Amino acid sequence: MDTKTFKVGPEDVLKVLVWGDTSFTGNYTIHTDGAITLPLIGDIAVGGLTPVAIEPLITTALSKYIVKPLVTVTVQAVFSRRYYIDGEVARSGEFSLQAPTTILDALSKAGGFRDFANLKKIYVLRGDKRIPFNYKEVIHGKNLSQNITLEPGDHIVVP
Repeated sequence: MDTKTFKVGPEDVLKVLVWGDTSFTGNYTIHTDGAITLPLIGDIAVGGLTPVAIEPLITTALSKYIVKPLVTVTVQAVFSRRYYIDGEVARSGEFSLQAPTTILDALSKAGGFRDFANLKKIYVLRGDKRIPFNYKEVIHGKNLSQNITLEPGDHIVVP
């Protein structure tokens, strides 16, 4: 994960390392409002920022308590990125999107299909787009380009 480009969101866990000071060093979970809460400092809005962009915010806030604080921020866990699977699968619901995941990967995580699933008419809802996915073709090595990588917020529907 690239600390210069990855933007954090609610429920992600950040590791804040303050060199030479254990009272501020630790893991902080981002609240639903996009902020983390540091001791003495209070809330700092970090949602939608990269770890590299968060470091100067914390450094400035800590300057009141520490002379020239050296702050490093890394992402410990990603929980803000999710996709969803609905319909005729063994386990429908919300899934974490921590690593690049294709439609086929996601369907495997859902534990397989129910008896009456229409494997040729699966689709992904992405915003206002409907992206078709034919499972039968993909597992037989045909039209592999339809096995796209999922994006946060995608809904896979298995009719």
